[in-house]
Amino acid sequence: MQSETPKKIFSSLLVIILDVNPAQDTLLSGEIKLSSILSSVVAFANSHLMLRTHNKVAVLASDPNSCDFIYSDQDELDFKKKTVSSCKMGGSQYELFSHIDRSIKFNIVKFLKDAAEEPHMSRDTVFGASCAKALCYINRLQSNLFPGETMNSRILIISGCDNEGDKYIRCMNTFFTAQKQNVAIDVCSLTHDVTLLKQACYITEGSYFRMPKLEGLLLYLQWIFLTEPSSRKKLVIPLAPQLDFRPFCFCHGTLTAIGFVCSLCLTIYCKISPICTTCEAVFKVRSAIAVKPKKKKIKTTTVNN
Repeated sequence: MQSETPKKIFSSLLVIILDVNPAQDTLLSGEIKLSSILSSVVAFANSHLMLRTHNKVAVLASDPNSCDFIYSDQDELDFKKKTVSSCKMGGSQYELFSHIDRSIKFNIVKFLKDAAEEPHMSRDTVFGASCAKALCYINRLQSNLFPGETMNSRILIISGCDNEGDKYIRCMNTFFTAQKQNVAIDVCSLTHDVTLLKQACYITEGSYFRMPKLEGLLLYLQWIFLTEPSSRKKLVIPLAPQLDFRPFCFCHGTLTAIGFVCSLCLTIYCKISPICTTCEAVFKVRSAIAVKPKKKKIKTTTVNN
């Protein structure tokens, strides 16, 4: 008897990195509340799950000091163990969707309480650590796939911060790692244009969008980021903004066109430095070679007798 070929299963994994930094202008000004952003994120995550049966979603909260998952595959496994039927309805809402809503809102409150106890809050969100944690999560799920199962993975960052040069090397390392893993990084900026996140979208062939208005966040998320990056070419979506390819210097955190790069850790400086502040490497600065002055020839005069 011929062995049956395994059925091909296509799925899509979406990891949402939600910036909950309390120093964001969107939260400080009071134009939009965190609860409103969470409601839009939950509705967007449910929309992604409705596109295909085997789709998966994970939500990761990030602030200046830490990052952690507020919804992952472990929460989904706990839900499947508790429910007898996957088609069970809770009122007028699908039970899995209400479970995601409860889990995200419960875990985000716990995350914010733990973050409030940590001192030295800054305006710079740890995007590098968040993307690294998301990539490790994606790699773990891809390694556990069954034969014949394929999964497309991507990351969506929702942020209202304006930090530029925080941990530049760490962020760039994670962006190039995502490129090697074929993981697209999308960015939805609520207020500011962040050059670092623009470079992440360019490197990984993702989409970058800055919201013109804070109202209608769910509409913009579904319009631009709900479809796969390979299918967006067939849709009418906003064009990619102009990108500034200049790097950030580590001494001042500003963009520089001409800089000095450490040969060991690739740290960039706008001015020459004898010691690298990142890896403490000592550079040997070659001094200019002294040019010996030419000896003047002494003219001899002959006296005729």
